[in-house]
Amino acid sequence: MKALKKLNKYLWKYRKTLLWGFVFILITNVFNILAPYLVRVAFDYSLSEISLFQFIKLSDFNLSYRQTIITNAALCGFLILLVALLRGIFMFFMRQTIIVVSRKIEFDLKNEIYDHYQKLSLSFYRENFTGDLMSRISEDVSKVRMYLGPAIMYFVNLVFTFITVLIMMIAVNPKLTFWVLLPLPILSLSIYYVSEMINKKSDRIQAKLSDLTSFVQESMAGIRILKAFSVQHVFAQNFGKETENYRELSMSLTKINSVFMPLMMFLVGLSTLLTVYFGGLEVANGNFTYGNIAEFVIYINLLTWPVASLGWVTAIVQSAEASQARINVFLDTKQEVISGKNKFNGFKNKIVLENISYSYPAKPNAIENINLTALKGQTIGIIGPTGSGKTTLLNLLARFFDPKSGSIWIDNTKLTDYDLTDYRNKIALVPQDVFLFSDSIYENIVFGSPEPEKISINDVIKAAQIACVHNNISDFTNQYETILGERGITLSGGQKQRVAIARALIRNPEIILLDDCLSAVDHQTEKQIIQNLKSELQNKTAFIASHRLSALEDADIILVLENGKIIAQGNHDYLIKQNTYYEKMYKKQMEEIS
Repeated sequence: MKALKKLNKYLWKYRKTLLWGFVFILITNVFNILAPYLVRVAFDYSLSEISLFQFIKLSDFNLSYRQTIITNAALCGFLILLVALLRGIFMFFMRQTIIVVSRKIEFDLKNEIYDHYQKLSLSFYRENFTGDLMSRISEDVSKVRMYLGPAIMYFVNLVFTFITVLIMMIAVNPKLTFWVLLPLPILSLSIYYVSEMINKKSDRIQAKLSDLTSFVQESMAGIRILKAFSVQHVFAQNFGKETENYRELSMSLTKINSVFMPLMMFLVGLSTLLTVYFGGLEVANGNFTYGNIAEFVIYINLLTWPVASLGWVTAIVQSAEASQARINVFLDTKQEVISGKNKFNGFKNKIVLENISYSYPAKPNAIENINLTALKGQTIGIIGPTGSGKTTLLNLLARFFDPKSGSIWIDNTKLTDYDLTDYRNKIALVPQDVFLFSDSIYENIVFGSPEPEKISINDVIKAAQIACVHNNISDFTNQYETILGERGITLSGGQKQRVAIARALIRNPEIILLDDCLSAVDHQTEKQIIQNLKSELQNKTAFIASHRLSALEDADIILVLENGKIIAQGNHDYLIKQNTYYEKMYKKQMEEIS
C-alpha cells in the first residue's frame, strides 16, 4: 500500500468526519451484538416457560400464565425490532460520513490532478496520450475512491465486528469459540496468496484500459481522416483486438474472485456447521442451552458479510494501489516552468534574446544561439523552412518552456523572474494549430480576455472586423451566438484562424505572437488583415512567424532561420539586397500570386 500513502493528507484533512464515522461503526456494532443476546434470552425464556406451562395443570392459572408468556415474548420481539431500527439509523450515519468523505476526497484529488496537468510543460503532453491523461483522472480516481470509502468502511467495520463478536462468543463459551474460528487461518492464507495476484492483474487491467481510452480518443479525433481513407474497418478490427485483450485480462481477475468468494463462504458455512455440532454436544452435556446455539449461529452470520467482504476489500485495495501508483507517476512529474515572483505590468523598452538554445529529445538544437533585441512597438518577422525553429522560438517567448541555455530579458529582468500568470495576461498567442472550444463564437472570442465579463459585444465585433471575420459571422443565422462543434469544426480553416486572431486582439496584449496563423487565408484577405493589424499593433511588440513573406514586408526586423540558426537578419529591403535565400523565396511567392 506504499502508493496509497499519498492519500493520507486527505484522510487527515477530513479526520474529524472520519472519526465520527468510526464512532457510528462502533455504535452500530454494539446494536449488532445486542440482537443475538436478545434472541438467546427470548429463546431460552420461551423454551423454559413453555415447558413449565405444559407442566402446570390448573386451567385458570394456565390462562393468565399463557398471556404472560405471550406478552414477554412480544416484548422481546419489540426490543429486537428496536435494536434493528437503531442499528439501521446509525448505519445510515456511518455511510453518510465515510462514503461522503470519499466523495469529497475524490473531488479534491481530481482537482489536484487537473491543476497539476495545467502546470506541466508542453513536453509532458508530447510524451503522453490524451486518453491516458483522461483515464487517470477518471477511471483511476474512481478506483481510488472505492478504497477511500467502501474499503475503509467495511474494513473498520470488520475489525469492530470481529472484536465485539469475539468478546461475546468467548464470554459465552471459549471452547466452542475455538472450534468456530478454526477455519479462519485458512482464510487468512488464501487472502495473502491471492492479493498479490489481484494486484498484478489490476495493474495490467488499468494500463490496458488507458491504452483503450487513448485508442478511442485518437480515433474520434481523427474520424474525418478515417472516413477519407476508408479505413474504418481496419480501426474497428484493431479496436476489437484491444477490447478482446482487455476482456481476457478482466476475465482472469474475475476468475480469481469467483474462486475466492465461494471459498470464503464455504469456510463461513463450515463454522456454522461446527457451531451446531459442538453446540449440540454441549447442550447434551448440560453446559449449553438452545438459546446459546441460536446466539452463536447469529454471531457467525454477523461475521459472514464482513469476512466475505474481506476478499472484496482486498481486491479494491489492490486495484486502488495500482491506480494510485499510475496517478503518482503524473503527480510526481516535476513542473519544468516555475513562476517567478516579480509582477509584470508591461514593459517600457526592449526584449532581449541572449544566446538562447533549445533541444527536443527527438531533435537536438531545435534552435541554437539566437540573439535578438526587439524594441517596444516593433514588429519582428520570422521566416524559414519547416522545422527551422519558428514555432519553438515563439513557444519560448510565451514561456511554454525555458531555454536550455541563454536567457530572455525584458527591461533588464529575466523572463523567468516574472510571475507567469501576470506575464501571460499581457501577451497573446495565435498558434499554428488553432483550437476553438465547443461553445458560441462570442464565448470563443471573449475567452481571450483576462476579464471576459467586462467585454461588450461592440468590443467583440471590433476585434472580428480587424481579423476580417465579422462578415462571415454575420452570415450565420445566430451570428455571434452560433455554437461551434468540437474543435471549431463548424468553421473552415481560414475562419478558425481569423476567430483565433480576434481572440488574441480582444486581450489588448503588450506582446502578440502570431505563428503562421494566416496559412489558410487567401492572399487578398491576408493583405486586408495585415493592413488592419498595422494600426492595431502600434505601441505593441509583435512576433510574426510565417511562410508568406508578403505578411512580413513591413516588419521592422525579419529573422531568417535555417536548422535552428539565424542565417540572416534585417528589414525587407535589406534582405532583398543581401540574402539570396530570402530574395529567391520572395520572388517565387510573388510569381505564384501574380
